[in-house]
Amino acid sequence: MIGQKQTNPEVELYLVHSFKIEISILKVLVYFDLFRYPLTSNEIRLFLDQPVRENEFDKILDELISREKIFHVDEFYSLHNDCSLAERRIKGTERAAVLLLKAEKIAAFLYKFPYTRGIGISGSLSKNFADENADIDYFIITKANRLWIARTLLHIYMKNPFLKNRKQYYCMNYFVDEAKLVIEEKNIYTATELYTVIPMAGNGSIKRFFETNSWSHKYFPNRPLPYVKDDLKKPDSWFKMLAESILNNKLGDWLDNYFLKLTTRRWKKKEDEHRLNANGERMGLKTGKHYSKPNPVFFHDRFIKMYKESLEEWKKTWRF
Repeated sequence: MIGQKQTNPEVELYLVHSFKIEISILKVLVYFDLFRYPLTSNEIRLFLDQPVRENEFDKILDELISREKIFHVDEFYSLHNDCSLAERRIKGTERAAVLLLKAEKIAAFLYKFPYTRGIGISGSLSKNFADENADIDYFIITKANRLWIARTLLHIYMKNPFLKNRKQYYCMNYFVDEAKLVIEEKNIYTATELYTVIPMAGNGSIKRFFETNSWSHKYFPNRPLPYVKDDLKKPDSWFKMLAESILNNKLGDWLDNYFLKLTTRRWKKKEDEHRLNANGERMGLKTGKHYSKPNPVFFHDRFIKMYKESLEEWKKTWRF
């Protein structure tokens, strides 16, 4: 019609697509901003929830910088024009490199315990960051229906008096067994933790774990599943082989169920008493026959809520 402004469909599609990528970039930066953790451009792209070509992503990133929506300091991008964030990230990466070497040796040792089938590094260290008080968090896969024997033996080892001042290197807080590798809580937090697990030792179960949880790909369509080297399997110890030969029977079934009930009862008491850990956070454990993991109510759910609230505030700032 005369006088009506004509629009180019291709231009409209590009603008809509660009807007989706901008929103996606904001989501990534808000998420990691809660940890005061600036990202490289490649890290941002890999955590986007929208598929994007590398060249168009770089163009949109540059546009956001020119509009001062985000800031570029050294090799990192952030919501804040703050050099201290980049400095903190660099120092944290340096500490992580040292700690990961230690973690690799410890993981190889822990793999020698009965019924362990896979060990990976999780938490902040899996994102190549460690502050002055960093722990080494382990994600552990056990043989089916033997999780509670494996977990109990590992935790008994942690009581070793020689580890009194080294317990921060042995934080074994997340277990699943080969019978149920799928993560129940499917959201941005668990997907991020899953994709950043660093495999350290195993018999192939970690690779199966990643493949079984392919649901996480919808959160990060630009990111491939973590690579698992073929030489992760370590030699089984004589103690591991002997213990498993003794417990691969009804006695083992009974013991596994007993340790599950005992641990569940102990942790319920801790939750009821509102006990706090060294970081001042509520202590809690979610237990089942095939898993043992931190109770999501005390951090996971709270973090998701905080992330959503922060995202809404930043959308207002960006006028989205």
